[in-house]
Amino acid sequence: MTENGFFSRYFGVLTKSIDSVSADKLEALCESIVAVQGAGKKIIIVGNGGSAAIASHVAVDLTKAAGIRAVNFNEADLLTCLSNDYGYEHWVEKALEFWADRGDLVIIISSSGRSQNLLNGAKCAKSLGLGLITLSGFDEDNPLRALGDLNFWVDSPEYNIVETTHQTWLLAAVDYVISKEERAA
Repeated sequence: MTENGFFSRYFGVLTKSIDSVSADKLEALCESIVAVQGAGKKIIIVGNGGSAAIASHVAVDLTKAAGIRAVNFNEADLLTCLSNDYGYEHWVEKALEFWADRGDLVIIISSSGRSQNLLNGAKCAKSLGLGLITLSGFDEDNPLRALGDLNFWVDSPEYNIVETTHQTWLLAAVDYVISKEERAA
């Protein structure tokens, strides 16, 4: 057995976090994704650090496996150019101004819900009339959680619990959309 049952407790916390979302809320996420596809628009997914890696993974799966156009802004040249020219806290909003089209859906992932570049991006998305879904964690009253049309929150102060939960929820939504399309075919 592991020292003091670490893994048993860890996976218990993770399972509780994953299970904390309602099926209705996940279905609303899926409906938002499908609506964007039906309108011929795209999904833009953004995050920092581990959340950026999640954004890449989900964008690829949406595009390749679900046939829904999705992009992320994780290219080093793009990040450094926009950060250098406009400031790191503004690069997400500038990227949205350059690449977003009316009717697109923006998904912003942030463990803390307090990263200024993502908060500015969320406000920009709203000002451009884009749909906005947020995923955050840590404090219940984090500012990102109040900005989206649909907001997901993980009640945990631990990065890996929050990020794993975000990834699980998003990939479950991708798989649900794929299974729904397969059932319709």
